Amino acid sequence: MEKGLSFTGTAGWSLPRAVQPAFGGEGSHLQRYAARLNAAEINSSFYRPHAAGTYARWAESVPPHFRFSVKLPKAVTHERRLAGCEDLLEAFLAQAAALGPHLGCLLVQLPPSLAYDGAVARRFAGALRTRWAGSVALEPRHATWFDAPADALLAAHRISRVLADPVLHGAGRWPGGWPQLIYLRLHGSPRAYYSAYGNELITALARRIALAKAEGRDVWCIFDNTASGAAADNALALSRALQATNA
Repeated sequence: MEKGLSFTGTAGWSLPRAVQPAFGGEGSHLQRYAARLNAAEINSSFYRPHAAGTYARWAESVPPHFRFSVKLPKAVTHERRLAGCEDLLEAFLAQAAALGPHLGCLLVQLPPSLAYDGAVARRFAGALRTRWAGSVALEPRHATWFDAPADALLAAHRISRVLADPVLHGAGRWPGGWPQLIYLRLHGSPRAYYSAYGNELITALARRIALAKAEGRDVWCIFDNTASGAAADNALALSRALQATNA
């Protein structure tokens, strides 16, 4: 069995002053970040479109092995609520395509109020899959997305259900949907976006990721506890722990 890949990074690539020495002193923040970590999540695309030239500039700033995950616009997920959004998907993908081979995954984060509707979800997944064949991770927050019908639909369209921390619903303690991709979004616990993760959890996480890779799965681990600057330090710690496990 071919071994899977792992991608470790943060939401964005901000380098808090306390961790900047660990990222060297040459180049832009993105260049310094990409010299130590192999992935980043672009969240700003959720709020506003970026020109293809902006994506191309980011792609030129990172080494060949580096990958970006790009978050779908809120116009798709929160305003049209996945319905009738083919035009928005095409515009977004045309922009993000400028990342070239550095575009590693699409992230679809749903609003807490959006319940699972099989017909809407099926049309959306089909529309997305006719336009993008690569990795997709979906982070639902309404309880109905964690039931068997939603899980089956996601798996059928090769879409992974994000394992997010803090966990909102019982079934969310495990990843779901398409099993060959595991996408972790660690927002910080107990205080979301602020709390740092301790060494014990980082070590255990590295072991779990190594096991998933040995099973042929690809794993993304994105730290979103950026409000207090903890994300970059946690991502570095996990990267070191993965290296120690040869993962």
